[in-house]
Amino acid sequence: MNVTEKKRRFRCLVQADIGAVFSELEAQYALVQTAVKQQADNEYLGRLRLKYKVETNQELLVAIKPHPRSIAIAQAAIESAWGTSRIFTEANNAFGVRPFNKDQPRIAASKKRGDKTIWLRKYATIRESIADYYLVLARASAYQEFRKLKMKTADPHKLVTKLDNYSERKAGYVRELSSMIQYNKFHELDW
Repeated sequence: MNVTEKKRRFRCLVQADIGAVFSELEAQYALVQTAVKQQADNEYLGRLRLKYKVETNQELLVAIKPHPRSIAIAQAAIESAWGTSRIFTEANNAFGVRPFNKDQPRIAASKKRGDKTIWLRKYATIRESIADYYLVLARASAYQEFRKLKMKTADPHKLVTKLDNYSERKAGYVRELSSMIQYNKFHELDW
């Protein structure tokens, strides 16, 4: 399969699910925003604060607000080698997300770190992987600056500068993400 076909196939596999998860988060954000404006605090908001591991409704809004689709598709393309990696094909893991505990479904990576096995999450569907990826970025302390910046801008090139902790490659990863978004015109998904 040539590169153009591989990219087209990948977009068909993930783009609709990224859009669906983004839309669900956007709708949830609007509901929470309305509740916060009305100074309502109910069981629903309490459950969401627990899920997102935040204490206040303002922190909940920051966590729930979805980041641009262009970033999600670029990260999925990089992390899954355009949908051809074993972790993607066998575990529906589009983002290289690791399990938080050994009870979560998981799959061993092909390579080890010394004699240590590296585990990655296994998902029932690609959509489940996408939803979990958004949740990871919404909760993990490593992405706190990313979450703050997404409340000020939707510019994917500015936002990716705060994703250097996503990869051991740090600044190199950020440059690759920005380049991937630009070259593949993924920013056109951010309407």
